[in-house]
Amino acid sequence: MTYLFAGGAPIRDGLPAFVADWSWLGAGLGAMLAAGALLFFVGLPGNRRPGLEDRLAPYLRDTARPSRLLAARADNSLPGLLLILRPALDDLGRGVERLLGGAASVRRRMQRAGHSPDVESFRAEQVVWGVVGGLGGLVVATLMWLRDGGSVIVPVLIVFFSVAIGIVARDQMLTMSANKRERQMLAEFPTVAELLALAVGAGEGATGALERVCRLSHGQLAAELRQCLADARAGANLPVALQGLADRTGLASLARFVDGIVIAVERGTPLADVLRAQAQDVREAGRRAVMEQGGKKEIAMMIPVVFVVLPVTVLFAIYPGVAFLKLSI
Repeated sequence: MTYLFAGGAPIRDGLPAFVADWSWLGAGLGAMLAAGALLFFVGLPGNRRPGLEDRLAPYLRDTARPSRLLAARADNSLPGLLLILRPALDDLGRGVERLLGGAASVRRRMQRAGHSPDVESFRAEQVVWGVVGGLGGLVVATLMWLRDGGSVIVPVLIVFFSVAIGIVARDQMLTMSANKRERQMLAEFPTVAELLALAVGAGEGATGALERVCRLSHGQLAAELRQCLADARAGANLPVALQGLADRTGLASLARFVDGIVIAVERGTPLADVLRAQAQDVREAGRRAVMEQGGKKEIAMMIPVVFVVLPVTVLFAIYPGVAFLKLSI
């Protein structure tokens, strides 16, 4: 066999030596067999500590309603592979939680996004995103190493940063989802407030007006109002249920809206006028936001005007004169 060296990597029979050597294939198969044996050993019943749902299942199995403790952990919508790997994902998610922290912030953003505040499930999703990012980084790092050879430090760093990017990307996706939902609620708020004012002006009470508006409207804000009505039917009074709406969202206008309704209900002030004033305030705030955004876009539009349109205009103005001077000379 003849060995050549291209870019520091030994070549044999047109392939890198570690590719042409079958020992690498045997090593890879042996590593896969060892990983499978380890997973099998870890998954044995004797090596797993029973969870809370496993310990409570014999006592709650015959109840008329399923336990919320068990329902919170059941997720049949997951694919089969992820459902099998769910215990390992939960363990890795707890490791991510210990590393990153911020459970209160995650729970708050999940409430703003309209999801159940299950931090463990979100951390498991972050682990899945990190694994996907790590696999992509591993492919890129392997191709780079096969082409250039050299040290393995750079490929390892690429894989590490790919995992970190996947974890951070899922966190940013949650923030974007929460902000998008709040923008939708803010856009729906004036219409919902006007409908509530019309219902109250027609003689409906506060609870009846909310029921009518929730029955006739759709959207994120209507869904939150339905949750408030569900809380009120469950035993909480209407001001407490509406305060839960303000706590679940991060919008100051909705907080003022809830405060206005609570004060009107408790003190007996005209509710319709309060609702119309709230809707007008939100419309004015939206108009100011549009004007501010337009001002920012106007400044951004100066960049192509100054650096593209203006130089071309000056060139078209000067070039005929320069050409005429050259012809005259």
